[in-house]
Amino acid sequence: MLVWDDDPRSALVAPRAVEPPQAAVLLLHGGRSEGTEAVSRLSLAGARMRPFARAVERACEGQGLLVGSVRYRCRGWNGDREDPLRDALRALDELAVRAGDVPTVLVGHSMGGRAALRAAGHRLVQDVVGLAPWCPEGEPVTQLRGRRVVLLHGDRDRTTDPAASVDYADRAS
Repeated sequence: MLVWDDDPRSALVAPRAVEPPQAAVLLLHGGRSEGTEAVSRLSLAGARMRPFARAVERACEGQGLLVGSVRYRCRGWNGDREDPLRDALRALDELAVRAGDVPTVLVGHSMGGRAALRAAGHRLVQDVVGLAPWCPEGEPVTQLRGRRVVLLHGDRDRTTDPAASVDYADRAS
């Protein structure tokens, strides 16, 4: 039997166990470009993703879908450290150990979108949804080969650049 406890050292948070999961959706919330402080359990960035988790759970109830999230060790991307990417890859590895090679969709917002897009090369990942993703110039795209990718970005966003998402999508296609 799989144990889905909430170990604070784990990068994978899966509040409801699904035995055996047939597929998984992992949510990655936003953050900051820099910041090594811990992410609060009450963070607004994390709270923004809860309605998405509930909607996916309701839409797929009874279909063997595990809905979880990635727990970041710190709230920033932090340059070459790429902390959220490392945490996303760690969560995917933990998912593989706990559930096997289940097809997985990553859904990320802002910085979490960047981490999701970068983690797309992991063997479990089949699809990626980026919600107003942070796509700096020069972001790699080769890891997206063979994956379905959807980017959603409003043209009035003042935090992340919608034009950068368009450029990223153009390069990825």
